[in-house]
Amino acid sequence: MEWRCPICQKPTDTATGKDFPFCSERCRMTDLGNWASEKYRITGSALDESAPETDELPESHESKN
Repeated sequence: MEWRCPICQKPTDTATGKDFPFCSERCRMTDLGNWASEKYRITGSALDESAPETDELPESHESKN
């Protein structure tokens, strides 16, 4: 399968490219800088907002006196 650098689109090789999936250290550092400057963003919520947040224990775990 042919792989391409995600930054510059040059062909890359898994067997010989030490910076794979990037073609060079320059492209690898450019990608790192993009993450650090928040150019890339993951959309969506990190939490499952459908689950209720509660500090209460279920009835089966409550102490009974």
